[in-house]
Amino acid sequence: MSNVDETIQGMKAKFNPSAATGLDLVFQFNITDADNYYLVVKDGTCDFHKGESADANVTLIMDSETLQGVISGETDGMQAFMAGKLRAEGDMMLALKLSELFPA
Repeated sequence: MSNVDETIQGMKAKFNPSAATGLDLVFQFNITDADNYYLVVKDGTCDFHKGESADANVTLIMDSETLQGVISGETDGMQAFMAGKLRAEGDMMLALKLSELFPA
């Protein structure tokens, strides 16, 4: 299991289903130095899949180290974005929703 796989598993454990009530969203994670994943959040559930989704509402592009830092809470997502370590394509406001869905 790669570090990214472990990070994704950790996200599942932090998932806050009440924050996902009524949502129907797809978050694409393009990891520049590892496998890509996408997250389907629908009505209080979350499912991660390896690969790419054609239905992504927002795509987050970063390396595996940035992903691990943001998910662990060691790196502030907004600071990573401002420093150019994290790029977002699509509905960028949805990226902010991740902190509600996966509280540190």
